[in-house]
Amino acid sequence: MGQEQVTVDSEETGPLGTFRQFFALRRDVLVLSLAMFAFSLGFQMTNRFLPDYMIALGASGFVVGAFATFGNVISAVYPYPGGAISDRIGSRYSLTLFGLLSTVGFVVWLVAPGIDPVDLAGVTIEPWVWIFVGLLLAQAWKSFGLGASFAVVKQVTDPSRLAAGFASTETFRRTAFLVGPVLAAVLIDLYPAFTVSFQYVLAVAVVFGALGTVVQHVLYDVDEQSSSGSQNSESSGDATQDTIGDSFEGVAQIRRDLRDMPGPLKPLLVGDTLVRFANGMVYAFFILVVTRIYEVGLSATVSLAGFSYAVDLSPQAFFGYLLGVEMLVALLVMAPAAKAAERVGLKPVVAVGFAVYAVFPLVLIGAPGTPLAMILVFAFSGLRFAGLPSHKALIVGPAEAGAGGRVTGTYYLLRNTIVIPSGLLGGYLWDFVSPEMAFTVAAVIGIAGTGYFLMFGEEFEAYA
Repeated sequence: MGQEQVTVDSEETGPLGTFRQFFALRRDVLVLSLAMFAFSLGFQMTNRFLPDYMIALGASGFVVGAFATFGNVISAVYPYPGGAISDRIGSRYSLTLFGLLSTVGFVVWLVAPGIDPVDLAGVTIEPWVWIFVGLLLAQAWKSFGLGASFAVVKQVTDPSRLAAGFASTETFRRTAFLVGPVLAAVLIDLYPAFTVSFQYVLAVAVVFGALGTVVQHVLYDVDEQSSSGSQNSESSGDATQDTIGDSFEGVAQIRRDLRDMPGPLKPLLVGDTLVRFANGMVYAFFILVVTRIYEVGLSATVSLAGFSYAVDLSPQAFFGYLLGVEMLVALLVMAPAAKAAERVGLKPVVAVGFAVYAVFPLVLIGAPGTPLAMILVFAFSGLRFAGLPSHKALIVGPAEAGAGGRVTGTYYLLRNTIVIPSGLLGGYLWDFVSPEMAFTVAAVIGIAGTGYFLMFGEEFEAYA
């Protein structure tokens, strides 16, 4: 890849501006991000609804928490073998393989309700067990693409514009987070039985996964990428490229990467880990608060152009629209927040995002169970994404040239490993104490993480 860098005009801070910046990126980055959009769409149509799907298939709240922890294990473990496989078979074929596996995972979720319970060595395998199996496959592309996306953005972006550069790609990708749940809500509303209507959603996710796999296999030009990188290395005289999928040397490499992590990242890592642990305790239960505790849907009459339409949304369908509200707010605030970071620094913007993460469990569990209250609560939740581009810039910014991918991978490996048991803790408190206790403990941990970052977190020099 070339060293062509992205500049951001002051007038290009809105969502439309970030889209224009995104489409100005190189073809290999663009294709990778288009595939990411397709798989993000599939995930956002399905993942947030899976806890309710599991409950409908007979799972308990503790099992839902275990599912969240299982997802954390996969997020922590997958990136390194993903890089090793990429080295063995090449970027193009590895991306295709992971895309295919993700699509098969959506298929497993689709057929799970039709699989009868099976007795195996005295243990009954219930239909919800297949949701775990599907996640093993469906998570493949998502986990592999993380380090790659960080590395390519760092390569093409000026250091003082890193937050804006991440805002461009993140806004495009997060559009799937807006479209996916809303599309899911429309499909869920087509049939009264949630287990059946959610299968409609999963069928569409299978289609998007297949399209994303085909698009990246056909359009991803690995030869162009290699040629460009080679030419740049010759002209610069040294290897300044971040590589995607460096060879994995085992545990020794992990230890080396942890030891070499830039000092400014350590307070951020501690605060971020506490905030993410708190979020991981209750994230899977947000839908259950809406659909099982409040049981809040939306019944209203809408008048438009002289016609009246009756709107009667089930709690599951309403939850999809709430996620749409959340992401609409996120898309509106990410780019302006990234621009604000250039004036006030990355740290204050990241802290705002952490604070919203931290207090949201209390806001949700303490809110009135009315449609208007839920809309306002999820709009507030969207503000947590304001700090996301700045957060990513704060992670990758201090990395030396050529080390952005390794630093990112090390950071997320450590954070995701520590966060692994969060779902189990949240599930235990939800099932055996109370949902209120689970959400309160999560908020306390999140507030502690935010406070630690405010006290000890360091600013990236390019923004100081």
